[in-house]
Amino acid sequence: MAVVARLHRIEAPGRMKPTAIAAVLLDMDGTLLDTEQVYLTSLITALEAYGYREATAICHAMIGLPGPECEAMLRDHYGADFPLADVNTTYAAHRDDLLAQGLPLKPGAPELLEALHAAECPMALVTSSSRRTADRYLELAGIGHHFNAILTRDDVARGKPHPDLYLLAAERLRVQPQACIAVEDSSPGVTAAHAAGATTLMVPDILQPADDIRARCTAVLPDLHAVLALLRERFGFGEAADATSNA
Repeated sequence: MAVVARLHRIEAPGRMKPTAIAAVLLDMDGTLLDTEQVYLTSLITALEAYGYREATAICHAMIGLPGPECEAMLRDHYGADFPLADVNTTYAAHRDDLLAQGLPLKPGAPELLEALHAAECPMALVTSSSRRTADRYLELAGIGHHFNAILTRDDVARGKPHPDLYLLAAERLRVQPQACIAVEDSSPGVTAAHAAGATTLMVPDILQPADDIRARCTAVLPDLHAVLALLRERFGFGEAADATSNA
């Protein structure tokens, strides 16, 4: 109950549009998996190894974007002589070293996925990562079986912040995007989900949202525990539904 009260103070859940959830669409990196900090640390380390200091701002600007767009941003920022291949190699090595220590889930991820699964709510993963990366990470994290569809940057010509991935996810699940809940951690992800028409919940990871991004969200929440609490309150998932069925 204390969690639900806290949700009211963060954003008003009365702004939730659907009266029932047709599906829940979930981002991967930074939302379900605690990987964004790994990516950020690895890229800054790689850039510094080649003499590119004070790289935090450009790295923050790439959060939530597909890899090819990030590479284009690096070239534009550092110039034609930027050693992209070498930086990528150093980045990947550092990233893999960190991920070899474990692929942690974000707080509340197991509980949210189990509750949605128990409620037989269709779920799609909607990620800017490649199919290869998504398949690998979902296997390592042991959560791939929860999803009825997995959408990656390989499935569309335009990734986030364009709405294409979210529109395709709704199409694959045979539901209207306006009847979907999307859960995101980044500004490009929120922009994509909102543009598709989904009710968008944001759980910020590394960066807090600017006012224009916050305005696109139905709620900005502290973690996935809070997301589940809001869905239980609004749609009766989990404990509330169990109590009714056992009455």
